[in-house]
Amino acid sequence: MKEILDKMVTADAIVFATPVYFYSMNGRMKNFIDRTVPRYTEITNKDFYFIMTAADTDKANLERTMEAFRGFTEDCLEGTKEAGIIYGTGAWHKGEIEQTTACKEAYEMGKNV
Repeated sequence: MKEILDKMVTADAIVFATPVYFYSMNGRMKNFIDRTVPRYTEITNKDFYFIMTAADTDKANLERTMEAFRGFTEDCLEGTKEAGIIYGTGAWHKGEIEQTTACKEAYEMGKNV
């Protein structure tokens, strides 16, 4: 984790990506965020990008997950900017996300970082 925190502190931009299960980020993502505690005050002035995928087809239902991310980035980190959000909806089985617009959106967003 030390190496990842070092990179987060020095990065200009950070991308968080998670599958959404039962209207929230998966456990690994939450554990990852929790493990930033030793140095979270050093993660400042960053552009944050978010990618969420879910079987649900209504992107409004992914807003709960986005609010949880904002609780970390906006409320706990100084000088953050929400630079982009991708809602990959309608993907239940492996590979289905490739049939949505989310992959192209992620590619285009990445080109502009």
